[in-house]
Amino acid sequence: MSTVYSHLEKICQEKGAGYLVLIDPDRKNDGKLEKLVMSVNHSGADGILIGGSLIMDSGFHERAEKIKSMAEVPVILFPGSVNQLGPHCDAVFFMSIISGRNPTYLIGEQVVGAPLVKDLGLEPIPTGYMIFDGGGYSTAEFMSGSRPLPMNRPEISVAHALAGQYLGMKLIYLEAGSGAESAVPDETISAVEKNIDIPLIVGGGIRKPEVAAQKVKAGASFIVTGTAIESGGGGELLKSFADAIHGA
Repeated sequence: MSTVYSHLEKICQEKGAGYLVLIDPDRKNDGKLEKLVMSVNHSGADGILIGGSLIMDSGFHERAEKIKSMAEVPVILFPGSVNQLGPHCDAVFFMSIISGRNPTYLIGEQVVGAPLVKDLGLEPIPTGYMIFDGGGYSTAEFMSGSRPLPMNRPEISVAHALAGQYLGMKLIYLEAGSGAESAVPDETISAVEKNIDIPLIVGGGIRKPEVAAQKVKAGASFIVTGTAIESGGGGELLKSFADAIHGA
């Protein structure tokens, strides 16, 4: 049976690396969602992530439905909390913040959310989420109460990523944070990639296509951008990211 995870694996095999675009269905994006999704559809991107650290109004699920109805690529929920679980996606990154020590986001939210994931019929993709110090106090860091990993200690990152793999995670996600001043360093990406056997996602602080390509060459299996697109880059920037990532 074809699954979203098998689709992601196929992208890695055929393209070398994939591009995922993060769209936050927040009220700040009202009136922009149609344009954003259409731009993704025509860019060559490989998937859409839906999510954000906060839900600022009651329209999250309505906007998620709109994104799903228009998308021509898989839509994956990238949840900031169990409240974001809903039927309008193909899969969910079933995440544990393995870089932190807060039990709520290591296992607590997951226990609350697991029955809902099953009831909604979502494909869960176990994901080890690692937050890094990107030079600013990120929303993910604040909301999860997690102390970020240092950028300059790759051995700590390797140990956490290996623990995630050995616990059964299918993906490792290195996150510098939305709007981060600095992206996860190439040295850290390379060290982690050389020590794990599962796909590696890298996001946060990646504002230019050439930087995205650099992260792929360092070992990233997937690149995620969000802020760079929401700030008005448009379809041409999306296509440039997709071309750079697939060509790296």
